[in-house]
Amino acid sequence: MSHKRYFISACLLGQKVRYDGKDCLVAKLVQALLDKNYVSLCPEVSAGLPTPRPAAEIRHGSGADVLFGQAQVFSEDGYPLSDAFIQGAYQALALAQANHVTHAVLKANSPSCGSNGIYDGSFTGQKIAGEGVTAALFRQHGIHVVTEQQFLAELTQTKFTDELN
Repeated sequence: MSHKRYFISACLLGQKVRYDGKDCLVAKLVQALLDKNYVSLCPEVSAGLPTPRPAAEIRHGSGADVLFGQAQVFSEDGYPLSDAFIQGAYQALALAQANHVTHAVLKANSPSCGSNGIYDGSFTGQKIAGEGVTAALFRQHGIHVVTEQQFLAELTQTKFTDELN
């Protein structure tokens, strides 16, 4: 069985890179990864977006649509950000591929990293099924993508299964 190698959203590891200048530290995640092989990055910051920055959402589609030029990422103040989000996604992918990443734990609901839901582009807190730009690109390249909640649920399930055996 080949060893899992992880890519982790930087905000989940406590880096203050979110649009609001905060992190989304998940201590359980950090603990679970202590002995694991992982790399970390914030695609938005790696593309040169500042911290803090206006919130951003994808309009008229999801991450794959942005990659295909059929949807756009906009900041809350109306500024188009698709190019930065695409650039950040490719920088994240380059890091992942250079480190032979097989799995990614990406921040839920983010326009970059959301993997099973994103905000709908109206900046009203409404979520839709869909994925962020980086999550879509990772999946197109065969990387298994989960949210931090899914990772922790899998972890709990694995521990439970190990204890049964």
